[in-house]
Amino acid sequence: MKKQLHRNYRKMKYIVYRETLFDKREHFITFLGAFCGIGLIGFLNSKYLVLHDNLFLIGSFGASSVLVYGAINSPLAQPRNLIGGHVICALTGVTVHKFIPGEPWLTAALAVSLSIVLMQITKTLHPPGGATALIANIGSAKITGLGYLYVLSPVLSGALILLIVALIFNNLTPHRAYPTKRPFKLFTRKK
Repeated sequence: MKKQLHRNYRKMKYIVYRETLFDKREHFITFLGAFCGIGLIGFLNSKYLVLHDNLFLIGSFGASSVLVYGAINSPLAQPRNLIGGHVICALTGVTVHKFIPGEPWLTAALAVSLSIVLMQITKTLHPPGGATALIANIGSAKITGLGYLYVLSPVLSGALILLIVALIFNNLTPHRAYPTKRPFKLFTRKK
């Protein structure tokens, strides 16, 4: 019994240690990418778009940054998922808000649940997209007043900025590759 406890302790210690290894270079690149991505969106918002009463920085971009800069190999962090997920969810959120005005609890629940299903159908599952749909329904008057412009700015434009920054920073070192190379055969002949 004591031997088994000791072995389990060693195994647990190895797993915890293995999961918390510190690679300074990788963490630095993750930090730089996230800082530049969110920083660029925030800078554009504060310097240029406030004059036009537009909003560029939404909360779901923080969660997207975790995926596209910190978990770059995840299928949920790939460009198709990042862009497609946010756009589909923004469209869904705004549409639900237009059809059912004045009931935030209902529109919030409906927008998020429909968004998840639509992302599953289109194979663009990106968890922060759920927040994008939610923000379209419970956001400030400035956000809900944008209507379908919300899809273009802040959602599409912000997601594109995150993607461009991710393409630059996630390919700086040989240990990182973004987007993940997925082998597929479009033009191969059957023998």
